[in-house]
Amino acid sequence: MGPRELPRLWDRHLLNCAVVTDLLPVGATVVDVGSGAGLPGLVLAIRRADLHVVCVESMARRTEFLMRTADVLGLESQISVKRGRIEDAAVQYELGAVDWMTARAVAPLDRLVGWCLPALRPAGELLALKGATAAAELAEHGKVLTQLGAGETGVVECGVGLLPEPTRVVRVTRRMRLPTTSKGRA
Repeated sequence: MGPRELPRLWDRHLLNCAVVTDLLPVGATVVDVGSGAGLPGLVLAIRRADLHVVCVESMARRTEFLMRTADVLGLESQISVKRGRIEDAAVQYELGAVDWMTARAVAPLDRLVGWCLPALRPAGELLALKGATAAAELAEHGKVLTQLGAGETGVVECGVGLLPEPTRVVRVTRRMRLPTTSKGRA
């Protein structure tokens, strides 16, 4: 976030992430892809003590920040930090099959889904915070998402009536089986 974002820190960034917890079941483990400064991963853990959040971030400086912040906030039992990229086979192997993933400002929807679906358990869900253009992005990439192995998709608005602008989340559920490539691998 740049200095111009400071006046909008609460509603545009922190509360925007906090309302997403309404979509998560009690006791869920959530993998936050491209955590950066901890949005939404840290915010989810702060708002919901029942969640365990795994922040996946590729930059060492950011992973150090996330670990220090979790420690300072007393969230070390709720948050773990994994340095790497979700599309890396080693990261996916270490995480195992995941039920819930979140991502905010990581990549266009087609790339994001291509990286995340292989790490999701069948029927697992990706919650991509996408902003005002969520429906248009979903419509633009819908066919590709199906080819990648997406099942049900849709846009959900969180924080309606609470925030000046609701948080728009693209929900993508993984089909039971991912499509195979020409080499026979998913």
